[in-house]
Amino acid sequence: MADLRTFDLNLLIAFDLLMKERNVSRAAEKMFISQSAMSHVLQRLRQQLEDPLLVKTPAGMTPTLRALSLVAPVTAVLKEVESLIRAPAPFDPVTCRRAFTLAATDYVEALLLPKLAPHIARQAPGVDIHFKRTSSRFPLNALEQGEIDLILGFEVMLNPPKHLHCESLFDDYMVCVARIDHPRVNAELTLEDYIDLPHILVSRTGASTGQVDNWLAEHGRERRVALTVSHFLSASLIVAQTDMVMAFPKRTAEQFARTLPLQLVPLPLDLPHYDTVMVWHSLQDQDPANCWLRAEIRAACAALDH
Repeated sequence: MADLRTFDLNLLIAFDLLMKERNVSRAAEKMFISQSAMSHVLQRLRQQLEDPLLVKTPAGMTPTLRALSLVAPVTAVLKEVESLIRAPAPFDPVTCRRAFTLAATDYVEALLLPKLAPHIARQAPGVDIHFKRTSSRFPLNALEQGEIDLILGFEVMLNPPKHLHCESLFDDYMVCVARIDHPRVNAELTLEDYIDLPHILVSRTGASTGQVDNWLAEHGRERRVALTVSHFLSASLIVAQTDMVMAFPKRTAEQFARTLPLQLVPLPLDLPHYDTVMVWHSLQDQDPANCWLRAEIRAACAALDH
């Protein structure tokens, strides 16, 4: 009895040709081997399958019942293997029907989606985009298992593992945001004035301190955080109606200031710029659909400055 571990799968190609031609010489020509070599292949097939397969008769080589029963399944197997090794068809966003899951902060979501979503809707009407909020832990398992296609956020916050693909998209820096008619906030703020104001902290993890507090602590200073919230949107609405201020990424602050009575003032702190990155796994690196989505995200990020 044939064992898959010892069976030469290349023999299936020869079997398929022999059944189509029912002639050893013609099958040999199709395989670009000699007639004697094809005869040897036929002998091996007979041994492996324990059946004569092709029998000489006055009408020529005639398949046995065993051979005839194998024709359809062997043809199906060869077609399946051919489809597996064939180069994938070019990706067409117009006909694509697929859902992508992106893990990102609400900062990236608010900044990127207004640029990305309309273009996706026009170019790929069958593509669905699902944003899920990143947690405090990098979602490596979800990325490896294909539950997440891409991760977007500040590199310093994500701290992605080195073996992943990580591409810089744009940078940003923090500014102080206050309501336009704030009685104590002018075009410039001294460190003393800034510390003396009541602050809102946006913390998605619920932590009571952030980057500003860390910088102040390093310089022996401290501020009063009067309110901690988990979303930028609620924070901006509150700042627009109170005397509280908040440290906010400049790009998103400008976005909210278009519709809310907010002013942006330089922070009197020497905080670094924040690099927003796109992270993906090698498993998705050559996937045509994922490549297309990454290109769309790059284009949307490039449009942020226009």
